[in-house]
Formats: sequence, C-alpha cells, structure tokens
Amino acid sequence: MARSPHSGAQEVRERVAARLLALRTRAGLSGVELAARCGWSPSKVSRIERALTAPSCADIQAWCASTGAGSGLAGELADATAEANILYREWRERQRHGLKVFQDEHLAVAERTRVQRVYCANLLPGFFQTPDYTAAVLRTWVRVEGIPDDVDQAVALRAERARLLRSPDHRFVVVVEQAVLGFVIGGAAAMRDQLTHLIAVSRLPAVRLGVIPAGVDRSPHSMLPLESFYLFDSRSVMVELVTAELDITARHEVQLYERCFAELETLAVYGRDARDLIAGARASIPT
Repeated sequence: MARSPHSGAQEVRERVAARLLALRTRAGLSGVELAARCGWSPSKVSRIERALTAPSCADIQAWCASTGAGSGLAGELADATAEANILYREWRERQRHGLKVFQDEHLAVAERTRVQRVYCANLLPGFFQTPDYTAAVLRTWVRVEGIPDDVDQAVALRAERARLLRSPDHRFVVVVEQAVLGFVIGGAAAMRDQLTHLIAVSRLPAVRLGVIPAGVDRSPHSMLPLESFYLFDSRSVMVELVTAELDITARHEVQLYERCFAELETLAVYGRDARDLIAGARASIPT
C-alpha cells in the first residue's frame, strides 16, 4: 500500500498515550484511582493509555490536573492530539482519490534514491512485480479499504518504477523470505509468470537479490523475521503495515533498520542458489 498519514496519526497518539501513562505512574496512581479522580470508568483510562481511544482536550486537562502536571504540558499534549486528528482526516480525504496519488509519491521517492535496500516478508517489492501480480495486490486493498478503483492507472505507475532497475544511477538490494515465493498472488498462471520475471530481474547489474531459506537457523544471534520495509539510501525507511505504510526519518531509527537489514543479508543465499529456490517455488505451483 501507499504511505498513509493514518500511520503518522497513530504514532502521535501512541506518543501522547505513553506520556499520559508516565504521568500517572510518576503520580503513584493506579488506573482505577485516576479514573475515580476524573470521574471515568477504569476501562477509559486503559483505552487511552493503549492508544485505542484518542483523548479529548478536556480528558487531557483532567488527566494532567489529577496527576499534578502543569497546564503547559496539558496544552502541549492537546495540540499533539489535534495534530493526530488532522492527519487522520487527511488520510481519509486522500483515500477518496484512489491509489494513483500514492503511486505518484512512490515514484518520486524512488527516482531520487540511489540505493534501495528492501526486506520482504509477505509480498515481493513493487519494482519487481509483474502487472498481474500488482493488480491482484492493489485490488485486494481496494476491496478491503473501500477506496476508488483506479488500479489500472496505479499499475501503470508502478511499472514506471521498474524502469529504474535498468538505470545506471540506481541500485537495488533486496532480501525476501522464501515463504514469499510460495504465496500464490493473482492465480497460478500469474504467479508462475511473476517468478519467471523475478529470475530475470535478479540477473540485472543493478540488482542484488537474496532469499532467506525457510529452514535457516535463526538462533539467538540471528535476526528474526520482521515486517517488510524499504530503506531509501540512509535517509528514511518505509515500513509496511496492514492498514498503511509508516514513514520513518528519525536518524537513530533509520540506523536501527540498517543494522537489521545487514543481519538479514547474512541469512540469505544469492545468485544461482537464490534462483534455484525461486525456480523450485515456481515448479511447485499446481498447473
């Protein structure tokens, strides 16, 4: 899916929730005691602290007053909550315009990125996808999210990203879990075509493709499977979630994903060994 301000809104809400929890803890209050002071049910305190319910400005003021926090902090947290609500409304508004707008954004990011490092645990990256594979993925999100169906336009734009695979100014380092090769997306014939295409692009000079075998030993000193993510140079990370894509730009967080990617790379096989795994997955698809 395309990058979603909804994920940014949830990030803000989680930060507010964490600060409210810290205020209650420092005040030495239980959730039940805080709820009694504010005239709420204990479940409301729990929902706010878990970022399941967005607190109103009045809720934040009552929370801060009950825990001895100043009015300045209450105003700061209320402003953050208002920002989250604006982000969420922007996301819903953008959804009404379909998928094309997100593919436009992805193309712009890809064009200015020299090295993309990608880890995939569920789907192949967009720039490796065939049109049939992409269409099947996007139509799923149209159905689930209830957004306008402009899949044909979005597929064409995603294909534009694939042209960068042949650009001398771009490099793609991709690590996929072997399980990704076994997920039949778009039907058996489409998936066989997709895996054939994957073998072909793996031979391009700008591409380094690794496959982590299903039976690899993930001992305590090896990296566990993670959510799929894209590293754009060392500038930012896009993490794929169920409902959205989370854009991360904080330097220390980007560096964490870089370290995770470096460890995942060591678990993968490359070249002929990787292509043998792809070919095996293709041969296993029922005809």
